[in-house]
Amino acid sequence: MDVKLGVLAGDTRAVARAITWVENGDPRGAEVIHGVYASTGRAYIVGLTGSPGAGKSTLVSRLAALLAARGQKVGILAVDPSSPFSGGAILGDRVRMFDVALTRHVYIRSMGTRGSLGGLNRATRMAARILDAAGFDWILVETVGAGQSQVDVHDVAYTTAVVMAPGMGDDIQAMKAGIMEIGDLFIINKADRDGADRTATQVESVLQLSMTTGWNPPVLKVSAELNTGIESVVDTIERHRAHLVASGKLDALKIRMAKLDVLEILKARLADTMKQQLDQPAVQAELEKVASKQSDPYSLADIIFEQSWRNT
Repeated sequence: MDVKLGVLAGDTRAVARAITWVENGDPRGAEVIHGVYASTGRAYIVGLTGSPGAGKSTLVSRLAALLAARGQKVGILAVDPSSPFSGGAILGDRVRMFDVALTRHVYIRSMGTRGSLGGLNRATRMAARILDAAGFDWILVETVGAGQSQVDVHDVAYTTAVVMAPGMGDDIQAMKAGIMEIGDLFIINKADRDGADRTATQVESVLQLSMTTGWNPPVLKVSAELNTGIESVVDTIERHRAHLVASGKLDALKIRMAKLDVLEILKARLADTMKQQLDQPAVQAELEKVASKQSDPYSLADIIFEQSWRNT
């Protein structure tokens, strides 16, 4: 099977293989991206982030089901915690999305964080490009539940939804910077529970103190478990999409993401080069000096960096 042609034809087996290559740093992954990148740019990418237990996976499955029912093709990138041994995803999100996984026009891919502290795997953005090239209309990216640190999704998605739930301290978390600053909409999930109104009021109060740039992030109350309020989420995402298009910000976002794509590749290649340098026998003696305090990490890093530049 020609994986590149398979991706362009929307074959899910080819998509799965291409994403695996990208995740593993296999050169064949780069070859696929070379061949399909011109066919990207049509999908709309939505990121969903928030605290553990807020119900992100259930919400994503409800959104996917609704979009699929409207005839849309939906790809889900669910970032799970990684195995500390294999680096693979523990697959918790895929288990929780079992029902929607059987829905036609919905594709789910679990990805491990592989040590990333921002809630995403570094290969997530290229996986999104592969799904885009495969003809998916929507790509939903769910981050691992990691609190205030999971802001990487803002660099991958056009619309970012922050999911919260009552009774989990989210009203206090809402007072913090970071995750509150990246939300284009805020979703109070499990709104059938006590405290949902209070959490929504807290979030709205914080948002009123924020500077706006033509879009005021709305606060929506839904219950993914009861499947209520899901249409309002989709409608709000569509309104934000229309705002980005009308203001010209969507084109600016695409340019910014292209820059980040290139930067991520450069960072990965530089990291690999530096790791190879550290494995060289000549460097082992220097590492022993650092370990014995005869030298320091910065001095050795400077030496390796300079040697790497001379060799390029």
